[in-house]
Amino acid sequence: MPAWTGPLEDLGGCRWRIPRSYMPQMRTDGIIYASARMLEAIRSDDSPQQVANVACLPGIVGPALAMPDIHYGYGFPIGGVAATDAEQGVVSPGGVGYDINCGVRLLRTNLEAGQVQGRIQDLTNQLFREVPSGVGSKGMIRVPENVLDRVLEQGGAWAVAQGYGRAEDLEHTESGGRLEDADPGRVSPRAKERGRPQLGTLGAGNHFLEVQVVEAVFDAGVARAFGIGEPGQVTVMIHTGSRGLGYQVCDDYLVVMQQAVRKYGIELPDRQLACTPVRSPEGQAYLAAMACAANYAWANRQCITHWVREAFTRTFGLGEDKLGLQVVYDVAHNIAKLERHPVAGVERELCVHRKGATRAFPAGHPALPRDYAHVGQPVLVPGDMGRHSYLLVGTEQAMQQTWGSTCHGAGRTLSRHAALAQAKGRDIARELAESGIYVRAASRGVLAEEMPAAYKDVDEVVEICQQAGISRRVARLRPIGVMKG
Repeated sequence: MPAWTGPLEDLGGCRWRIPRSYMPQMRTDGIIYASARMLEAIRSDDSPQQVANVACLPGIVGPALAMPDIHYGYGFPIGGVAATDAEQGVVSPGGVGYDINCGVRLLRTNLEAGQVQGRIQDLTNQLFREVPSGVGSKGMIRVPENVLDRVLEQGGAWAVAQGYGRAEDLEHTESGGRLEDADPGRVSPRAKERGRPQLGTLGAGNHFLEVQVVEAVFDAGVARAFGIGEPGQVTVMIHTGSRGLGYQVCDDYLVVMQQAVRKYGIELPDRQLACTPVRSPEGQAYLAAMACAANYAWANRQCITHWVREAFTRTFGLGEDKLGLQVVYDVAHNIAKLERHPVAGVERELCVHRKGATRAFPAGHPALPRDYAHVGQPVLVPGDMGRHSYLLVGTEQAMQQTWGSTCHGAGRTLSRHAALAQAKGRDIARELAESGIYVRAASRGVLAEEMPAAYKDVDEVVEICQQAGISRRVARLRPIGVMKG
């Protein structure tokens, strides 16, 4: 892929503008959050062109945005954020992604590193036994279609009602673990067929389950509010999404959107941005099906949380009250949501697309859990399995600049094919073990594809968000045990 040679104007504050004048179809500017050092890599995969293309969407409000973990995706770049007017604008599946509500959940524990480090192999192996993973993996939960429909309608609440977790888990889950506009009738039989056997599974690729240690605390007051104390505390991070069901929903509606583009006379610079008016029958059907996939993902992470608790209990012989495995928060990073935001001083309903981007609402926002209202929303940013992940907090500046959004992870620098080539002849598991990280994976190939060098340095990505003011560091987390599908 040739390097992108278009304009990037330095606006300061780690922001770079693609001016509206770059392409005649652009309705607004594009803005990329990045350091000067990162620009060469960002230009190399043509993702800035995707930002410019997003700026051409009908009804877009404000600039087309990209977070510092930007890289090339389907239609939108991964790391892309765009808001469209709910009445006059469009919704685009390319702005959500294939893995609908791929997201991250963080659990805090009462355990310290010294209690876990000597048992990390036992614990990781137990997690590997408890949580099904890998390509096409099937879970322990078997649901007939009528029960699956309830999962799609109720999300995380369905899982809790079946005994997979606690009611308070939902209080610390974005949207309470459920989008209310879900309509299982808008989900195809094929999508349901793919989803039925996969509930409660981790999947493969970049999905993971990670045992971590708090390495540094940057804001002790906010950390305490989130249940994070001193360095050395053990945490658990879960990263997965809606599995085959979400992928099929995206596939199904891309076909619908291609037809809608012709029906409504929408002109686009890239067919992968296929879209339809938000209020059209096709737009409402997609949002209802997307909500089902989002709810499935929250139910999925809720079930996995239950098995994580069981694995800890079996490994350490302690009850959950002693282990303290409580949900800090659960955030989506592939989703489109109808939200109200001020635009030129007037509140409007917008369809906010976040693809590889995380919600980052500030203190006082009505969507926050009551016990976090005074500090802001937890933001969970996984890195790679050899370095760090972060716990951040949302800011008012994010509301003003990015519709309350920030980065979602480190972002890839190598394709999976390139990572496999670079890892040839290496033992990635041994290399990680030498740095104090025990890893279990379904295959050596997965470890090669997901090796640390395949990703940007999450420290730099988070530093850019900190400097731009769109999220603030709370704690840095270091992996000690990793489970990959």
